[in-house]
Amino acid sequence: MTDEVILQVRDLRTYFHIDAGTVKAVDGISFDLHKGETLGIVGESGSGKSVTNLSIINLVQSPPGKIEGGEVLFRGEDVLKMSDARLREIRGNRIAMIFQDPMSSLNPYLKISTQMIETIRLHQGLSKKEAKAKAVEMLRLAGIPGAEERIDCYPHQFSGGMRQRVMIAMGLSCNPDILIADEPTSALDVTIQAQILDLMQDLTRRLGTAVIIITHSLGVVAGICDTINVMYAGRVVEHGKTEQIFADTKHPYTQGLIKSVPRLDRDDERLFSIEGQPPNVIDLPDCCPFYPRCHKAMDVCRKHYPPTVQFGEGHCASCWLYAQKDAGTLNTGDAAK
Repeated sequence: MTDEVILQVRDLRTYFHIDAGTVKAVDGISFDLHKGETLGIVGESGSGKSVTNLSIINLVQSPPGKIEGGEVLFRGEDVLKMSDARLREIRGNRIAMIFQDPMSSLNPYLKISTQMIETIRLHQGLSKKEAKAKAVEMLRLAGIPGAEERIDCYPHQFSGGMRQRVMIAMGLSCNPDILIADEPTSALDVTIQAQILDLMQDLTRRLGTAVIIITHSLGVVAGICDTINVMYAGRVVEHGKTEQIFADTKHPYTQGLIKSVPRLDRDDERLFSIEGQPPNVIDLPDCCPFYPRCHKAMDVCRKHYPPTVQFGEGHCASCWLYAQKDAGTLNTGDAAK
């Protein structure tokens, strides 16, 4: 990771307007991504992780979704203000994305070669022969045996783990500045998960690519991420370096996520789970959305959303437990800057 900031997200707000009300899927989040950095975005289903990253590449379906405000600055250029032509140049080339389900992301009617060669030729201007050679090279780097022959197979001829490797190879084939991986291991068994994560870490470090990994498990990101954003109800409730998040956890929600990760050294303990369900994010009141599930909730939590408190270099959390103590506070929108 370097000091060069390649992505700046500022007060990003993405809402979905439906008959039942307004869903504030992403409600004013901010963070920076440095060159070569691996950022983990963690939270339960419905916390706004995937919508955040769809918003970054301006892929939110409208209607019902709409990016209501904020900035997404990629090397100083606002993605949200780009023309369609400019977006096509960026997507898949400078910013690539691995979607959650590789089977639905790959066209079942087209060979892997057709899908990979099209992307490489479109963005890098290579001949068909050169593009195929590049595709074979990327499949080989992704750990697919017999890449020269397997490239002409159809997606259904690959296992789930191999399809995920194909998606990683496709995502990195144009040497992007940023790779966004949406739950890259959710449908895989534990052994294959570890292989895929190791592969992503190895390839992105070799290519100098910054990575955003979306996941519901802090255990997945513990060994590969430099920094972590913990999201709840569309907002970042805690942000910090990975070692800060695990060694000095602040927010009760983050503490619950960490406790829910199975540990081999504590097999006699009952697996912890956070009580209750994630909130209904339709027309949420301006209070702490986690208070109904929080065993440390106070009266103020039911009335106002907490300000963001800074604890150390880059480590902050939005919680009234610390806002009432002798600590410096920031505006809520300044989380994760």
